[in-house]
Amino acid sequence: MIRICAITKTDEVLYDVSLEETKKDHIVWYWLDLYKPTKEEYTYILQDHFKFHPLAIEDCIEYVQRPKVDFYDGYNFLVLHAFGEDGLEPHEIDLFISDRYIVSFHFSHNNAIERVWKTLGEKKRIKNSPLHVAHTIIDQIVDDYFAPVYYIEDHLNAIDDNLTGETAGSVLEEVFDIRADLSKLRRTIIPMRDLLYRILNSTRFYGISDHEIYFKDIHDHLLKLTEMIEASRELTADIRDSYFSLNSHHMNNIMKTLTVFSTIFMPLTFIAGVYGMNFTHMPELGGQYSYFICLLIMALIGGGMMAWFYKKGWFK
Repeated sequence: MIRICAITKTDEVLYDVSLEETKKDHIVWYWLDLYKPTKEEYTYILQDHFKFHPLAIEDCIEYVQRPKVDFYDGYNFLVLHAFGEDGLEPHEIDLFISDRYIVSFHFSHNNAIERVWKTLGEKKRIKNSPLHVAHTIIDQIVDDYFAPVYYIEDHLNAIDDNLTGETAGSVLEEVFDIRADLSKLRRTIIPMRDLLYRILNSTRFYGISDHEIYFKDIHDHLLKLTEMIEASRELTADIRDSYFSLNSHHMNNIMKTLTVFSTIFMPLTFIAGVYGMNFTHMPELGGQYSYFICLLIMALIGGGMMAWFYKKGWFK
């Protein structure tokens, strides 16, 4: 799909403009959006009409692993990563920016693009520029990063606050899943942060001096997101360590209980073993009350040891 909106000399926004109309004198600049273009469409627009560099066109067609910026004669080329509607998997958005046009290229539907396009349409008159539109698109993309980061942060805090020995086992797998999501966020946000840093510190990026404060604001947001992700990663490590500590404490309690009962039964087993030997002559076995006396002695020994262990706090 190809759509074009144009800004006239009177700052009026025109929609459904043809590519030929953009060449007219009353058009100051325009935005051309390519969404899921066919091979014929993007070949004609990118290669035949604009004559963009083959490497930039190749980056549009093939997924680029990291956001980046390239500088060409007359225009800048940006590769951005935005979250789509299918979770934390990044989708690529490519921007060609000059003083006369901005061309956006993307194969996936993106809410950031749609919001900016809609906002532009709501203004009957506008004094923005292609670079301002590019800034707004990047700003919307970065704003979309906050929702999953805030959700993960709140979820981890809730897990940490409610972590007990009974719930530790059930949340450990969940914490590992969250840590995997944080890694996905990190792989998207940190390269975007580096991209903004390069734009801000470049002498070749067209018009950056007039928009530096706006791009600096986006960079600050990305720095904040990076800090939030690192803090959440540390919290997952703390929760994991807490789980292992609780699990170790639980195992120690089990071993302590087993040790107590083993120690109690040790003298009882010894007594039972002595009187269980098959000797012919054992004087104690002949008494009328020997059996009851033996049981009483065993009960006193067992009860005494339990009382002593309780006093020592082994049952707490």
